[in-house]
Amino acid sequence: MYRIVTKKALNPTVTQMEIEAPLVARKARPGQFIILRVDEEGERIPLTVAGVNPDAGTVKIIFQIVGATTELLNHTEQGEAIQDFVGPLGQATRTEGIKKVCIVGGGVGCAIAMPVAQEFHRLGAQVTSVIGFRSRDLLILEDEFRACSDRLFVMTDDGSYGRHGNVTVPLKEMLESGETFDEIIAIGPLIMMKFVVAAAKPFGVPVTVSMNPIMIDGTGMCGGCRLTLDQDGRRVTRFACVDGPDFNGYEVDFDEAMSRGRMYADFERHAYEETCNLFKNA
Repeated sequence: MYRIVTKKALNPTVTQMEIEAPLVARKARPGQFIILRVDEEGERIPLTVAGVNPDAGTVKIIFQIVGATTELLNHTEQGEAIQDFVGPLGQATRTEGIKKVCIVGGGVGCAIAMPVAQEFHRLGAQVTSVIGFRSRDLLILEDEFRACSDRLFVMTDDGSYGRHGNVTVPLKEMLESGETFDEIIAIGPLIMMKFVVAAAKPFGVPVTVSMNPIMIDGTGMCGGCRLTLDQDGRRVTRFACVDGPDFNGYEVDFDEAMSRGRMYADFERHAYEETCNLFKNA
């Protein structure tokens, strides 16, 4: 069992927890993830490592309450424990040779982007961060990004905070003005990452995207997290859990990934409603 050391609401739908998991805390690197189960009968869900404290033996996770398991997880409290917490899984984000980086985070994807930005800052790279949200009410981690970024652009779709527009607005402005980056790293909704790739393509800047498709075992055995990449004109299959989660954004078939991500939407909605009703009637 893995004890919840701290719990904090970042906004009405996003929660941050620190979990006591010394072995994971000792090994995890930015970009990697864990798979957890809340209880013995629960489903396995992947969550990115949002930070570690090896001395305290804790791992930070940040999750959005969107389904049955995240609803159940959000109803566990500080001092309680969850059943399983397995990791670190996946490949850490590549940092070698990157001296000037642009980190683009969208929504709860900022929880994944933040430790990546922090790692580049720690290594002495020049970090530009662009974070985007639908509105001010959904803003998370602004202070953390500001502390590890040489420049920070905060965007909201409705203009209620920061600049009005999506994350590609300042990105296009920088690229069109002649600015270059060794790498753009985009983490967020699939449609956001697709448009970041499209914005960068005319300028030939490398783009890495972090993929989080349907995932079950996290070891490459189930095939649920498979992605199709276009490599040198060949269609190849890769698995996000073992080959990723980071991939070359120019190679990813985003349309297929979005289609596969919607496959279980009705089932997930039904499971979420059932879980919510259990707590309402308790």
